[in-house]
Amino acid sequence: MKELVHLVITYGVPLVFANVFLEQLGVPVPAVPTLVIAGALSRNNQMSSTHVLLAAIFASLIADLVWYALGRRYGYRILRMICRISLSPDSCVRDTETRFERWGLQSLLIAKFIPGFSTVAPPLAGAAKRPVAAFLLFDSIGAAIWAGTAVAAGRTFYRAIDRALLALENLGWWSGIIVGALLALVILVKYAQRRGFYKQLRMARVSVDELKQMMDRGESPLIIDARSEGARNREPHRIPGAVTIDDTLPAGREIVVYCT
Repeated sequence: MKELVHLVITYGVPLVFANVFLEQLGVPVPAVPTLVIAGALSRNNQMSSTHVLLAAIFASLIADLVWYALGRRYGYRILRMICRISLSPDSCVRDTETRFERWGLQSLLIAKFIPGFSTVAPPLAGAAKRPVAAFLLFDSIGAAIWAGTAVAAGRTFYRAIDRALLALENLGWWSGIIVGALLALVILVKYAQRRGFYKQLRMARVSVDELKQMMDRGESPLIIDARSEGARNREPHRIPGAVTIDDTLPAGREIVVYCT
């Protein structure tokens, strides 16, 4: 923690820019601690809070534009790639799509406060062919709210932050072990959830050929298209006889569900 404070003081705004840019690209290097510490330092006139905010906003916009352009060019494929490396693949696209379809580009105002949403929302906006100007407007406002909240927290609680940093510094190398252990624990829990999800998916999976054979035998399973409305619009192909999750579902039939 002491090294982080030293880095923020020494490299200042460029470090904030690089940290925010990498985080918004999806690299697991959280930028909020850097922004909070920068806010606390700005209260002591060691940094400019205005410069910190501008650096965070521009870094976020550049990274989000990269994802937006990839989503606009490659569509749903880029979302599949993101969720393939996500620690929460079962909810990655579906949860993001639900929020995006409900709120539209306004969801970008709070996207950075929701884990996972920050990375997936920009390419989803690109895949949905939303206007670039509107995307930049809402994304910049959302970045300003997110970065401004972190900097304001640092400025407001700078005394408590100073005490916390001093306590961690007094722990010496134990502070690094504690922080590293907590981070490792979170990653392990997420990884275990990911493995469990894929294990359940393999156990309950029906292949395309097996489903075709069931239909040819006249077993007539109930096929549910669980894709979101946006996904169905982008890829309108549907298995013959499939119904959506919103339809009335009859009882007493074997169910086969497919989604994105």
